[in-house]
Amino acid sequence: MFADLLRRLTAPAPAPLSDPDARLSLAALLVRIARSDGDYAASEIKTISSVLADRYGMTQTDADQLRQDAEQLESEAPDTVRFTRSIKDAVAHEHRLAILESLWSVALADGARDQEEDSQLRLITDLLGLTDVESAKARQKAAGKRA
Repeated sequence: MFADLLRRLTAPAPAPLSDPDARLSLAALLVRIARSDGDYAASEIKTISSVLADRYGMTQTDADQLRQDAEQLESEAPDTVRFTRSIKDAVAHEHRLAILESLWSVALADGARDQEEDSQLRLITDLLGLTDVESAKARQKAAGKRA
C-alpha cells in the first residue's frame, strides 16, 4: 500500500512531498519515536493523534485514521537513518523544527524519559539537520505544553 511513497522517499534525490504524503511520513516518524522504547503506550497513541489533529486542523477521527495509516507505514519503512534523511530532504527547515517539537511531545507523553527514546531523538535531530540546541528548545516547549 505504501510502496510508492517509500520508493519516492528513498530515491537518491527525493522530490518535495505532496501534502498528504508529508503528513503521513511525519506521522510515521512520530510513531517510530513512540515505538522506540518497546512500549507503544496509550498516552503516546493519544498524543500522536492530538498532535496530528492540532498540526493539520483535522477532526479527531481523521487524525486517528492518519495515525493508523502511519503505524502501518512505520512498520514498512526502512531504517531510521534512511527514513529520516529522506524526510529532511523533502521538508523545509522551519517545518522540521515543528516536527522535532512534536517528536518530543510524543516521547514525553508517557511521563518517562526513556534512554531508547532519547537516543532516537538525538539521532533524528541530527538526521533532520537540526542542532542539539534546537532539540533542547523543542523539548522545553513540548514539556511546557504538557504542564
